[in-house]
Amino acid sequence: MTTVRKLLESKESAKNYSIASTDTVLQAIKLMAGAHIGALLVTEGGKIVGIYTERDYLYKGENEGRSAKDTQIKEVMVSNMITVTKDTSVEQCMALMKQYNIRHLPVVEHDQLVGLVSMRDVMFAALENKESEIRGLENYIMGSGFQS
Repeated sequence: MTTVRKLLESKESAKNYSIASTDTVLQAIKLMAGAHIGALLVTEGGKIVGIYTERDYLYKGENEGRSAKDTQIKEVMVSNMITVTKDTSVEQCMALMKQYNIRHLPVVEHDQLVGLVSMRDVMFAALENKESEIRGLENYIMGSGFQS
C-alpha cells in the first residue's frame, strides 16, 4: 500500500507554491502558468488559510463577472480544505478526491503544511501499484505451472 509519504518522496519538485490572500487573481494565474501548476496555497501572515486552483478561476472568475486584475484571492479561494497526512494511503486520497470532487490535497503534519499532492500524483501511484500487482500475479501463475 503506497502512502502519501512515498508520493512526496518521489515527487520531482518538492516546492510548494503559495500566494497571499490579498494578491490578485491575475497574479495567481500568472504564477500558476509560469510554474506549470494547477493550485496555489493561500497565506495570511505566513499561515495557510486556503487553496486556489485553476478550477476556482474557471467557476468563480470572469464567469461571475469578476475581473482577474481587480479580484483578491481571498474573495474566490477555498478556505475549507480537505487535508491528508503522510500516512494516508493512495486509495484514501482517491476516495477523498472523488467524494469532494477535488484535484489537490494539502498534506499536513502537526498543524504544519508538508506538501501538496495532485490527482496526477495519486493516479500515477495507483497505476504503479496495479502494474506491480499484475506482475506479481503473472510471476505466480508462471511459477506454478498454470497454463491457459
